[in-house]
Amino acid sequence: PAGLLFNPIRPDRTADFEGVLAKLREALQNSDNPVRRQQLAGWKVFKSTEPVQGNIMYLFLMNPTVPDANYAISMILNEAFPAEVQGLYEAFSGAYNGGQSIMNLEPVAGF
Repeated sequence: PAGLLFNPIRPDRTADFEGVLAKLREALQNSDNPVRRQQLAGWKVFKSTEPVQGNIMYLFLMNPTVPDANYAISMILNEAFPAEVQGLYEAFSGAYNGGQSIMNLEPVAGF
């Protein structure tokens, strides 16, 4: 029903990462595919206010998730910006300091 992704980003590359996130939002918002707009409606992004092990942590909360939808950022960007996707992917992946961690979530009864 929900998902949480942890993205450790180099402090000196947050502008690059946020630039790609802006393009991601644009791609989802302007898509003709209703699934992409549903994904955007449930996709929230949070940024840590202090470093976490030397990184700025960006959290993606997908709540609710769209069943069977593909959340691969490179795929979404390629759909909307095929001529720009290589540069966007390089900026995006170059901002990471470690790998992305994914956590699938389900609600706890009574809360």
